[in-house]
Amino acid sequence: MNILLVEDEKQLAEALAALLRKENYLVDAVYDGEDGEAYALTGIYDAIVLDVMLPRKNGLEVLKALRRAGCGTPVLLLTAKSEVYDKIEGLDLGADDYLTKPFATGELFARLRAMTRRRNEFTGDSLAFGDISLYLPTQELRRAEHSVALAKKEFLILELLLQNSRQIIPKERFIEKIWGYNTEAEYNAIEVYISFLRRKLSAVGSGVQIRAVRGVGYLLEEAKA
Repeated sequence: MNILLVEDEKQLAEALAALLRKENYLVDAVYDGEDGEAYALTGIYDAIVLDVMLPRKNGLEVLKALRRAGCGTPVLLLTAKSEVYDKIEGLDLGADDYLTKPFATGELFARLRAMTRRRNEFTGDSLAFGDISLYLPTQELRRAEHSVALAKKEFLILELLLQNSRQIIPKERFIEKIWGYNTEAEYNAIEVYISFLRRKLSAVGSGVQIRAVRGVGYLLEEAKA
């Protein structure tokens, strides 16, 4: 899961990012509202943790701009204020939840899980294409009675392909979504995991293929009869 953390207290941001990564989240951290808005609008994140008191543009302004732009990514607001008005305003602007500082990190993790779980319940527990399905809770690739567990990055790549079936996904999109916005990962990393996925598709006897479009990216195709 890819998290955007927008928090101007750099020491706190770094500590939270480290804790989230320890829980196997991918995290990009930025320190002001304008950068937070720009990163969020890339659409590569599964959830956003957004502080209210930010320089350049406050969190409520960022949230308002995101929702106006059609960005539906779940947002958890962080605020040092406990007044009911701030919470109501944030929720009315489209926040999914909020936490008042100081907070326990366990509660942050629980609220993130709840937000993303609600999103998964809305979209369903599996994605399907051709003769395969991807079962999200256990990260399993399934075909008929056959199944195989996927490694984390294999799962994220196949999830992205299934969410955009029959569309070419540029290599840049894979890098941003799976390795993060500021990563130094190179395109050959994608090629390695694509080869792993092809082997697992073959292992379950699927006719679905991951086709490389030279110089562009990848897409899913059903085997031709």
